[in-house]
Amino acid sequence: MISHWLQADWPAPPGVRTCLTTRTGGVSTGVWQGLNLGDHVGDDIAHVARNRALLAAELGCTAAWVQQVHGTAVVPATAQQVLTADALWTDTPGLACCIMTADCLPVLFCRRDGTRVAAAHAGWRGLLAGVLEQTLLALDCPSDEVMAWFGPAIGPQAFEVGEEVRSAFADQHPEAEQAFVQNRPGHYLADLFSLARQRLERCGVGYIGGGGLCTYSDPERFYSYRRDGQTGRMASLIWLDPH
Repeated sequence: MISHWLQADWPAPPGVRTCLTTRTGGVSTGVWQGLNLGDHVGDDIAHVARNRALLAAELGCTAAWVQQVHGTAVVPATAQQVLTADALWTDTPGLACCIMTADCLPVLFCRRDGTRVAAAHAGWRGLLAGVLEQTLLALDCPSDEVMAWFGPAIGPQAFEVGEEVRSAFADQHPEAEQAFVQNRPGHYLADLFSLARQRLERCGVGYIGGGGLCTYSDPERFYSYRRDGQTGRMASLIWLDPH
């Protein structure tokens, strides 16, 4: 695997593979400079296709892409069509669940027995609506048999939200207030990693790892929508090794 890409650092079972791309490499130019994998952000479609081909050739698996809408739909991964969803799962070796992000939190999942994997796209709207809980259901096993890992996302020193966001989370679960720090009247710095961890812990997930890599503060490695506006997308993938 290309050295500037990341892998989940977790004790996953043998045969579970992961990759989290950075913006380094690729053929995109301008505001999308690097390995932009998003075909919906204004980049030259030929460049995106080339970048996706480079990714597939390096990983040796087929990526299943989805059209993300900040919702809670979870679908079986498929390479035949692009479905509208914010999470996907598979038990088919060689087929990778793929989520694109540029500040939102990518969450990778696997069963401890190594028979099924999933990936979820979790911005604050998806977290609040329950995308992680819905993804756990799709894994079809007890939550304590699930492992989860957080990829790069906008960090708690950079993600400012309004009072309505803090209130929405706190109304669901009062302990969510711990993930918000007021930085000016009516505005708070929100910790996506903490909010996601709280929700998975509440569900009884057996292992939760990762977190802490901030997309906003690392422009050399990561795209960030909050920082740059028009920009590219990274991909977080998880799959079962076909060999």
